Amino acid sequence: MTPQPNPEAGAAVKAADRAHVFHSWSAQDLIDPLAVAGAEGSYFWDYDGKRYLDFTSGLVYTNIGYQHPKVVAAIQEQAARMTTFAPAFAIEARSEAARLIAERTPGDLDKIFFTNGGADAVEHAVRMARLHTGRPKVLSAYRSYHGGTQQAVNITGDPRRWPSDSGSAGVVRFWAPFLYRSRFYAETEEQETARALEHLETTIAFEGPGTIAAIILETVPGTAGIMLPPPGYLAGVRELCDKYGIVFVLDEVMAGFGRTGEWFAADLFGVVPDLMTFAKGVNSGYVPLGGVAISAEIAETFGKRPYPGGLTYSGHPLACAAAVATLGVMAEEGVVENAKRLGENVVGPALAELAARHPSVGEVRGTGMFWALDLVKNRETREPLVPYNAAGEANAPMAAFAAAAKRNGLWPFVNMNRTHVVPPCNITEAELKEGLAALDSALGTADEYTE
Repeated sequence: MTPQPNPEAGAAVKAADRAHVFHSWSAQDLIDPLAVAGAEGSYFWDYDGKRYLDFTSGLVYTNIGYQHPKVVAAIQEQAARMTTFAPAFAIEARSEAARLIAERTPGDLDKIFFTNGGADAVEHAVRMARLHTGRPKVLSAYRSYHGGTQQAVNITGDPRRWPSDSGSAGVVRFWAPFLYRSRFYAETEEQETARALEHLETTIAFEGPGTIAAIILETVPGTAGIMLPPPGYLAGVRELCDKYGIVFVLDEVMAGFGRTGEWFAADLFGVVPDLMTFAKGVNSGYVPLGGVAISAEIAETFGKRPYPGGLTYSGHPLACAAAVATLGVMAEEGVVENAKRLGENVVGPALAELAARHPSVGEVRGTGMFWALDLVKNRETREPLVPYNAAGEANAPMAAFAAAAKRNGLWPFVNMNRTHVVPPCNITEAELKEGLAALDSALGTADEYTE
């Protein structure tokens, strides 16, 4: 679609937004939201007709891009047939979505509890784990994000938790592996894995194994920096959970449904959790949907005992119809395979070349369509380009980098001292190279802040 400029309409949209919309994670008087006129495929555009290549996939959810015609048609058909229905009934769209998801989940995660998104999926996974074990505590990593609802944000490790941290949520945090900024003084992946697992087992011992219901990890941490766990780490966590009777929860809200070049990131590491949360890519965000994939053992806990939880819109027909169509599109068009191929053959090599040319790039890491560049002031010291949780003037280098990317027609995903490369998983090679060229140019601005 060719964008048609209509600045008057854009001004009206912007005025209504500023007058009435309360935006998340924002100081309301300090933001200037872009008025978006439309989107298609890997692009969106504003009311002035300027088009942007979306390297954020919305909020890392448009895994098949915007406005895929088969998914749009499925939503329209479902709306004409049955717009909504209560979750206590068996309906075709819900049943089929659950079947298709269960076909793709690892191991015996064959029961699907539907939610409206990722945060409430985490809420329910934790509730299930506590009820299953009869234990109160949850262990989570410092470098993590699990959602914005009360329990999920308290499980989160990053600074978005701080204003809501009740200190009484039954959460204990630990350091997960991250060799580039190791908390264990490790020099190799093998050392990082061994020391991180030792640290985790020590934490379990000192907290009391009999008090811990669950360990929750993002399979590949997303907004915290796309840090693939080193070989053996997730398998080691699985062993610790089995040893101490702890429920192992993997959060695949961001990493799932093709983002890592596999249906689920767990498949990269050969591990099967007891519970797995999902959302976002399950239907490319077209209609809000999330859920928990549940093992046979935990499902059996609630075979004769009612599960005390539910949602009015659990398994909403429109959302489930979108999921059925999305999973069909991904299978028919080889979307997961495309993400894997382009990650290995295009993104990985291109980002390595950018790192060699730009002193602001400290490390490149990722897989599939899930990458991050750690931006630094100094490669030798690895000092971040901006301080941890920087704001205002302290964040000026990252703000300048983001502005440069947007001038080049690239909409970047920036978080703290990182920029992420997370375009739609069905992006074409030509589109990807266009975006990487714009990123190359924008990194020149970041280089200006290096020592």
